[in-house]
Amino acid sequence: MELRRIHHAAIITSDYGVSKTFYTQVLGLRVVAENYRAERASYKLDLALPDGSQIELFSFPDPPARLSRPEACGLRHLAFAVPDVAAAVRELQDRGVPTEEIRADEYTGKRFVFFADPDGLPLELYQE
Repeated sequence: MELRRIHHAAIITSDYGVSKTFYTQVLGLRVVAENYRAERASYKLDLALPDGSQIELFSFPDPPARLSRPEACGLRHLAFAVPDVAAAVRELQDRGVPTEEIRADEYTGKRFVFFADPDGLPLELYQE
């Protein structure tokens, strides 16, 4: 098997409109396709990053909450590479998105910061 890269990550939202706005207008991801699946009462929004990787946003009626804090087993967070963490933090904060303090990776020395999407999903910005 030859795994080349992550193609996409899928996120189930509690409020589709709020999450769509966050991922497209706050984070600036490009909409590839948006579909409503009537048989599932569900939206599926495909969003692209510049490198071609994608995030799929889903809406489902009454999805159960998922624990993220305290940390639970499973996917821990989703990280995005950025050229300048401090500049990205200022942009998030200017848009009303709270962030944690910028830290340095103890192994690589690279700077990173955590913040959350509208459902509390932990997101990370990691400086290239």
